[in-house]
Amino acid sequence: MPRLVNGREAAPTYSNLVGFIFIFNLIVGTGALTLPGVFARAGWMLSLIVIVLLAIISYMTVTFIIEAMACANAIRNWQTLQALRQSRSSAENSENDDNADEVSMQSGNDQVGDFERVPLTIQNREFHYYQLSHKFELGEMATLFFNEFGRIMFYLCLIVYLYGDLSIYSAAVARSLRDVVCDHTNGTDTKTLMYWSGDFENNTDQPCWKEHTISRLSMYRVFLIGFTLIFGPFAYFNVQKTKYLQMLTAAFRWMAFTLMICISLKLLISRGAKGHPETFNVYGIPALFGACVYSFMCHHSLPSLLAPLRHKSMVSKILSIDYIIICAFYILLAMTGIFAFERIEDLYTLDFLPYDVAYIDFWSGLLICIDYFLALFPIFTLSTSFPIVAITLKNNLQSLFLDMSQYESYGVIVRLCFPLLAIIPPFCITYFTESLSSLVAFTGTYAGTGIQYIIPVFLVYFSRRTCSELLGSGVVNRFQSPFKSSAWLVFVIIWSILCVFLVTINLFS
Repeated sequence: MPRLVNGREAAPTYSNLVGFIFIFNLIVGTGALTLPGVFARAGWMLSLIVIVLLAIISYMTVTFIIEAMACANAIRNWQTLQALRQSRSSAENSENDDNADEVSMQSGNDQVGDFERVPLTIQNREFHYYQLSHKFELGEMATLFFNEFGRIMFYLCLIVYLYGDLSIYSAAVARSLRDVVCDHTNGTDTKTLMYWSGDFENNTDQPCWKEHTISRLSMYRVFLIGFTLIFGPFAYFNVQKTKYLQMLTAAFRWMAFTLMICISLKLLISRGAKGHPETFNVYGIPALFGACVYSFMCHHSLPSLLAPLRHKSMVSKILSIDYIIICAFYILLAMTGIFAFERIEDLYTLDFLPYDVAYIDFWSGLLICIDYFLALFPIFTLSTSFPIVAITLKNNLQSLFLDMSQYESYGVIVRLCFPLLAIIPPFCITYFTESLSSLVAFTGTYAGTGIQYIIPVFLVYFSRRTCSELLGSGVVNRFQSPFKSSAWLVFVIIWSILCVFLVTINLFS
């Protein structure tokens, strides 16, 4: 039986443990598969320092998002309270008119129903303005707290990030398919490399197969075109992830990451360290910074997970535990990889490509099946995410350039153009480059820095100022960030500008 509140079916909620798992799955994604490669290039000690520091700053800005969302709820609750008071005042003034009184009371009852769901009642002397009950997406908060220029800059930053997301997804799927289908050679032998060594060259000028002239780059582009033609048209619809699809994707992800860590540990124990990464290499900082920022990205989707959480007072604790475990998980994944393999690919799953063996028994057959599963893992998960991201990008493009209240009045041509605007630019980018490290570095450094650092700082600053003007300083926000001093806001802004400046210099030098 569904739970009822004020005669209405209550919104679905989930426990703290389920919320912890959902947030973990939201953060851990494609970015984690690029970490071993950037760790190997930047050096293990430098990578450890950077990833821990960025995890702390990312958690800091997550608390800014939570506080801004609570402020948005407070403004909504304050507006509802004013409307309820005005409605009751009108009802008292028109009590001699039965018809008017009936209409007013009906309106008041409807508003009371909405109001109590916050919950907030006019009888209470101590109002609970600050809640996380109503979901406010980043775009809604930007519209509420920013001026028109700020709103446009927010959407531009989000759109660039989503373009980068789609480019990374397309390149990862096409590269995975290409490397599974083509011969795995190092230029000297055909397929006589050590099983699971991961020590092979990935030269795109080489032929895909020895007996054919088609190059590996051409095969990459063939798979890219096929992937775009199959999944690109979903941008014309409004499909959503189902709960079961999300659970299946999460199961695949956990299975793949667990297998990669176990295989790397097995190789380290059985044959010793094959990889000998540097300790510090400043030239690897651009890719390292972008990959770490991209790997901790959850800010744009966090409000959707916070609203259904049953015990919202625990949200900061849940997020802090999530970030600690995820940071440790990333370090374990990357450190085992860079020491187990002599050479690390941009996409870590490509280090587990299957090789031919002279004799196949049960165990070697099982290992080959595991290799195929790991090599094809990005295809399973990213293919389900690509349509969702494409639809999100299309909707944000429409919100930026169109008046959505008059959407139905626009012609068919206009409505058909926006899905194409969402699909074609990522295809063009990935057609000419398959470098995942470059795509992740650019997306994480520029758009990722904007969404993860700059936007949360401005959201929490303007939300605090707006709530102080409306509610006064006496009402306490129980979801206020532990980093409530304005000095932390200044620190994040200076840190962001400095990092982007240094990364830009390194990228173009």
